[in-house]
Amino acid sequence: MIRKIAFGLILLGLALYLVNASWLASPSGDGEYTIISHRGVHQTYDRSDLKRDTCTASLIHPPEHSMLENTIPSMEAAFAAGATVVEIDIHPTTDGRFAVFHDWTVDCRTNGTGVTRDHSLTELKALDIGYGYTADEGKTFPFRGKARETVPSLEEVFKTFPDGQFLINFKSNDVTEADRLHALLEDHPSWRPRVWGVYGGAAPTQQMEKLVPGMRGFTTADTKNCVKAYVALGWSGYVPESCRHMQVLVPSNYAKWLWGWPNRFLKRMADHDTEVVLAGPPKGTGGLDTLEQLEFIPDGFSGYIWTNKIETTGPALGKN
Repeated sequence: MIRKIAFGLILLGLALYLVNASWLASPSGDGEYTIISHRGVHQTYDRSDLKRDTCTASLIHPPEHSMLENTIPSMEAAFAAGATVVEIDIHPTTDGRFAVFHDWTVDCRTNGTGVTRDHSLTELKALDIGYGYTADEGKTFPFRGKARETVPSLEEVFKTFPDGQFLINFKSNDVTEADRLHALLEDHPSWRPRVWGVYGGAAPTQQMEKLVPGMRGFTTADTKNCVKAYVALGWSGYVPESCRHMQVLVPSNYAKWLWGWPNRFLKRMADHDTEVVLAGPPKGTGGLDTLEQLEFIPDGFSGYIWTNKIETTGPALGKN
């Protein structure tokens, strides 16, 4: 009896292996992946022990360039380095515009104070956006008073890059932001192709998917739901409903736990109209930012690569 049980378990294990063996599946594509540049070319920072209210401008690494995130020069440099999509952050302003700026408040990065959306675009443009950056715990501020750029409006971004694509991050859960963005795109139909996708706050992200045909979006909850369901059920070859018709962000350090990674997993996602965005450790917006991390990219991968260092990874991948 014990021998039969053992034999049965062996057969079960073999079947499980064969169903999910990556080497038995062909690569999902031709290796023509797309690079998403998070925040454009920007000052990177120590990502350990980050919290929602951490002032990352006070944690930057020693500067290697003068670019500041979410600015026109930053986006221009990212496209030049090989990005197809540039991720940007938006906030509504008191005068009915969208400002492209990351933080919930202006206190960390600028010489201003208060919640970003409580300002007009004119007020935001008057701020010194390089004021708060320091790499030595406040001993020096290398960009204070030197930034040539100002906070751009979303309209400026679309006008400046008529062929660029952007992943737009809603920084709040206010559904009316989607309504305002939708209205902007309705007024300027030629700008619709500029929006590659949306993410961030669940309410505005889901609203944009409803309002704009073909709009893709993802939230942290979407990714978690997909990954959890796939780990639980993917062993059988089944792709859960929560992983279909979407974009899923896969941190490279989690990828090995996904059944059939890489080839079978990627084929299953492609067969269910799901685009895979391969990011780097740690979770969240950590990117594939070093030459060593680029080795995580599977052969034949045709999804999206998320990076915080497009100026390094783009040339290394031959995209510029």
